[in-house]
Amino acid sequence: MIEERKVTTEEAVLIGIITQHQDEAKSHEYLDELEFLTLTAGGKAVKRFVQKLDTPNPKTFIGSGKLNEVHTYMQIHGIETAIFDDELSAAQLRNIEKILDCKVLDRTNLILDIFASRAQTSYARTQVELAQCQYLLPRLTRLWTHLERQKGGIGMRGPGETEIETDRRIIRDKITLLKKKLSTIDKQMAVQRKNRGKMVRVALVGYTNVGKSTLMNVVSKSNVFAENKLFATLDTTVRKVVIKNIPFLLTDTVGFIRKLPTQLVESFKSTLDEVREADLLLHVVDISHPNFEDHIDSVNKILGEIESLNKPTIMVFNKIDAYSPQEIDEDDLVTERTKAHYSLEDWKKTWMSKLNNNCLFISALNKENLEEFRAKVFDEVKKIHITRFPYNDFLYQDYTEES
Repeated sequence: MIEERKVTTEEAVLIGIITQHQDEAKSHEYLDELEFLTLTAGGKAVKRFVQKLDTPNPKTFIGSGKLNEVHTYMQIHGIETAIFDDELSAAQLRNIEKILDCKVLDRTNLILDIFASRAQTSYARTQVELAQCQYLLPRLTRLWTHLERQKGGIGMRGPGETEIETDRRIIRDKITLLKKKLSTIDKQMAVQRKNRGKMVRVALVGYTNVGKSTLMNVVSKSNVFAENKLFATLDTTVRKVVIKNIPFLLTDTVGFIRKLPTQLVESFKSTLDEVREADLLLHVVDISHPNFEDHIDSVNKILGEIESLNKPTIMVFNKIDAYSPQEIDEDDLVTERTKAHYSLEDWKKTWMSKLNNNCLFISALNKENLEEFRAKVFDEVKKIHITRFPYNDFLYQDYTEES
């Protein structure tokens, strides 16, 4: 009789710190997000360890006493994975591995692993592989000497060259090849964008898991993959949308996240070019998340890094159906504190509605208030469209809405 093998979920402990720049509430929030990342990667967080420090320990990130406490807990419970909520230096990673004697991941490594599992197209896989190689290069240890088999052993190693130097050379060569491959694809994508002509381009941007792909599906009547997990979408999707006889291109982009690895920003440069070249941004926000303000700031920070912060933007507050009344201050709404009373008029009385005087409150999942959404997008697209096609006045008549 053949015994069925049970597939067990990989268990992990999460490790974070409280500093003068990251208080207890912020640390707890980051660890919540790290736990969601762990779940998305296929793991399960079973324990959290947090330590108060002025600054991270340059050798082991947390203090040696706390690290020994982590080690003891992991040994007793048979846990073999430790995940840190910040990017570890090469030295920190080596020192921690020696003490814990287990698999050690940091936030960057975890995000890269999720990206690797989510990448569907050859282009996305190449981008992720480049980011992984750039992350790996300074962190190579003798654990990685299997890499030399990729090119064979004879004639591979120079005089006096150590195994780790061989591995580094292999990784550098791979990075060079991947960059060349991406450069070729980038040129092809640039031509594709150029061939789209003068059509107005609208890009969905926002924190990861705020409902961009769901909104994309509703507006464009397409079937973009959407899931309640982080980074469900990696590949840029472009769809033609027509509202009141004005066509435009709607782009769904990869979600942003706090502490986004610099390697990913660099390797996803071409994907972010879709945002750079957009005429209008739809900044989607999960209003039901208790820390959506921080999410807005994180997205704006990345938009600033790619020189896209000053583009015309509509703030789209999504998931009003999932909003919990306890998450907004008492002075924000004037009605009785019951969920049934949070109408669209109530939302319009909050401080969020005054952001840039260009805000919307919707539920993409329940298709709530999408008519106002379409009307607002139409007005903004029309402003841009008129500058490109000034003689097509007939387009701006109030035709029956097609999408």
